[in-house]
Amino acid sequence: MHLKVSAVCKSYGYGSNAKQVLDSINLDLYSGQFLALVGSSGSGKSTIMRLIAGLDRPSSGEIRFDGQLVRGPGADRGMVFQKYSLYPWLTAAENVAFGMELQGRNRAEIRERTAYFLEVVDLVDSARLLPRELSGGMQQRVAMARALAAEPKLLLLDEPFGALDLQIRESMQEFLYQLWQRTGLAALLITHDLEEAMLLAQTVHILAPRPGRIVRSIELPSDRSNLAHLRVSPAFLELREDLARTLRSLDGALVS
Repeated sequence: MHLKVSAVCKSYGYGSNAKQVLDSINLDLYSGQFLALVGSSGSGKSTIMRLIAGLDRPSSGEIRFDGQLVRGPGADRGMVFQKYSLYPWLTAAENVAFGMELQGRNRAEIRERTAYFLEVVDLVDSARLLPRELSGGMQQRVAMARALAAEPKLLLLDEPFGALDLQIRESMQEFLYQLWQRTGLAALLITHDLEEAMLLAQTVHILAPRPGRIVRSIELPSDRSNLAHLRVSPAFLELREDLARTLRSLDGALVS
């Protein structure tokens, strides 16, 4: 799998009313990699995600997935949103099965894959529960199971834990990292939470706002065997503060 984003710009509106949202974004993402884009409001994070998902088109530049120009949504890219986007009238198992039904898979395969991915996200005992009967973290795990069941090559994560409280968010970060290791999927996370990006991603790209552009990229340590220990380690804290200063300087430049 290879996602290639080449010199992508995005503007909305026309003529003197045009507003540039993204300026010359370049990214490469390969199978098994985990990348994160971090930036404040106005940095175009969600716009980049929509373009890669095929929900919108670049104004210039191009996005290719395995060499093919991205012209619309595809099953090769699974997306998990901040809002859980579950169908409230369907059980957890039915939500997981929904995408596979749209793909036209046979019933036996759907049952087998639904059971498997509910096990992957540790929700076998909750299969018959409706979304309103699940906690926020459990609903997000159902959303991940649904995305994974469709067999995407790339998992797109649009601030997936932004609506969760701190304790649940930390447990979900641990869960997501273990899930990524287990599946070997490529993953792209967008978030305003710098610590979250540093804990999960192998590479973090810092976005400057208005228009959104990548101003700094950093490779992260490979040892993630203990996220709780990593988040309080001196080297991690020092790097987090360094990157936080970069983000603050970008926000300050807008104000001055």
